[in-house]
Amino acid sequence: MDQDKLKQAAGSNPRAGWIGLHRELDNIDGWKWSGGGRLTYENWFRGRPDNFNGVENVVELLDDGKWNDEWIDNSRYFYCIKITVVRIRKSWEEALEHCRETQTDLPSLNSELERVQAQNAIQPDDFTDPVWIGLRYLNDHWLWINNDSLTFEDWPQGEAQDHQCPMYKRCGALTKTAVWEKWDCQEKLNFICV
Repeated sequence: MDQDKLKQAAGSNPRAGWIGLHRELDNIDGWKWSGGGRLTYENWFRGRPDNFNGVENVVELLDDGKWNDEWIDNSRYFYCIKITVVRIRKSWEEALEHCRETQTDLPSLNSELERVQAQNAIQPDDFTDPVWIGLRYLNDHWLWINNDSLTFEDWPQGEAQDHQCPMYKRCGALTKTAVWEKWDCQEKLNFICV
C-alpha cells in the first residue's frame, strides 16, 4: 500500500475510507491485504489496532492518513488502485509516453502487495511475458521513473542476471512468475499503467 497514492486519490478532500486491509482469520494479530499481499508497512493511529469488542477486523484510512481497525458493517468510502494492462506492444519510452498521455504512469512496485496485484493483472495468455514497469537504470543505479524510492526489490534469486551494472538492458519488466528482469528498452512489450 502506498500512502502517497492514497492521499493523491483522496485529492483535496481527504475522507475516511476502507483500504483493503483485513485481519487474518487464523491469526488475531496478523493483517493481510485484499490483493493477497502480506503487511510490510504500518501507519496505525495511536493505540490501534485495538479490536474493540472483538469485532474490528478491517482497516480504514482516517482523514489524517493514519489507520484504524474498524467493524466491517460500518459504511465508508473506499479506495481502489486501478491497474490497466495495455495490450499494445511498445518500447519502454513509448509505453511511458502512452501512460502519461492518459494521466497515469508506469508503475513502481514498492511492496509485495503491489507486485502481487501487478502479477495477477498480467496473467492472461494474450499479454507478453514480461511487461514493462516503471523501473529504469540511470546514473549508475536502478530507480522508479516516478521518483519513488526503490525500497522493495524482486530480482531473480540465484541466477546469473547481472542487474547491478547492465551494459545494454537498462529497462525493467515484470514477468508472469513475479520477478523483475532487465530488458533492452527498444524491445516491444505490453505494459502496465496505474
